[in-house]
Amino acid sequence: MINLYGAHITSISIHRVGNKINNEPIFLSNDSFHGDDELTPLLKEYFLKPFREKEENYFQFIHEADLEFHELHGLSSKIFETPSTIHEQSKTIATHLYDQSLHPHIKPGELYVVYFENIQLNNEKVDAIGIFKSEIKQEFLQFSENENQLKAHLQQGVNLNKLDKGCLIFNVNKEEGYKILSVDSNRYDARYWLESFLGVDAFEDENFYTKKYLKFCQNFAKDVVLPAEDKKEEVLFMNRAVNHFAKNNEFEESLFINEVIDNPDLIPEFKHYKTEQAPKYKIEDLTEFPIANTAVTAARKKIKNVINLDTNIQIKLDFINTESADKFVEKGWDDEKQMYYYLVYFNKEQKV
Repeated sequence: MINLYGAHITSISIHRVGNKINNEPIFLSNDSFHGDDELTPLLKEYFLKPFREKEENYFQFIHEADLEFHELHGLSSKIFETPSTIHEQSKTIATHLYDQSLHPHIKPGELYVVYFENIQLNNEKVDAIGIFKSEIKQEFLQFSENENQLKAHLQQGVNLNKLDKGCLIFNVNKEEGYKILSVDSNRYDARYWLESFLGVDAFEDENFYTKKYLKFCQNFAKDVVLPAEDKKEEVLFMNRAVNHFAKNNEFEESLFINEVIDNPDLIPEFKHYKTEQAPKYKIEDLTEFPIANTAVTAARKKIKNVINLDTNIQIKLDFINTESADKFVEKGWDDEKQMYYYLVYFNKEQKV
C-alpha cells in the first residue's frame, strides 16, 4: 500500500519534448526549476493526485537481454545512487522520450523529472523518481487593467487538475527492475508511454496474482458456470470466490476448489479451463500465493451481483451473505406462461 501525503519534493527539472517525426524540437533546461512556497505544493498535488485515485497496479522495467541494457533502469540507478545528479540525468531521460516520439499523433509537451523523499510504500519510507508529461493545453482568460478599461487576453496553459502522463519509480526491488506505478490519461498512444519509453511489464506480486486469479474466475463463471447452470449460480460462484479470498491470507488452489465449486461436475471443467486460459492471465503454475486484501476489495467493487431479466426486473444478490441467495431464491419454469421465474422468500420488506 502506498501513502503519498508525506512526500517531499527535493528537485524538479523541466524540459520540453516535441514530436521527433514531425521535426519538432527538444528544449533542455540548463538548470533545475526552483519553485516558491506557493507553486511547489500545487505541482506536488498535480503530480501525485492521479496515483492516489488509481488502483495500485505495479510495473517493473524489463529487457529481453538484461536489465543492464535498459536505459531508464540505468538512469534511475544513477539517480538513486547520487540524487544530486538528477538534473543532468533528466536531460538524458528527455532525450530518450524524444527518440521514442515517432508517431505523428504523439503530442509535444513539458517533461518534469522530480525527486521525492518520504514516500511510504508498504509502511516503509522510500525515495522515488517521478517522470511526468503535460500535453493537452487549455485556453484561459487573463485580464489586465489599462486606465479605465479592463482587457481580456486569451492564453493557453496546463490544467493542474489533470496530469496527462506520469510514472513513479520507487527505490525498491532494483535487481528485479524496480517497482513502478504509471498513469496515462490519453489512451491514443499507450504503447508509446508504457512500452517504447518506459519499457515495463506487470510487476508480479501478491496484488498481481490476486487480481489475475479473480479475473480468471470471473471469466470461468461467465464462460462455463453460466451456460452449464444459470445466472444465479454464476453470481453465487463469484460470490463464494471473492469471500474465499477475503477471509484467507494465503491462497491454496485445492482448498479454493473444494470450498467454492458446489457442483462436482464443474471441477474438471475448472481445471481444463485453467489449462487453456492460464497463459492469458499468467497463472499457469500458480497454485499458492499470498492474498492482497486491496486487490480483493477492488475486485468486489467491479464484479456484478445483479440478475437482469428481460421483463425489466433486476434481482440484486448480497455479496456478503451468500447463504441468503441459496436459501431464499429459487428458479423454476411455469408451463402455463411458458416462462422462467424466480421465487423469493422474505418475512418483511426493508425500509431504505
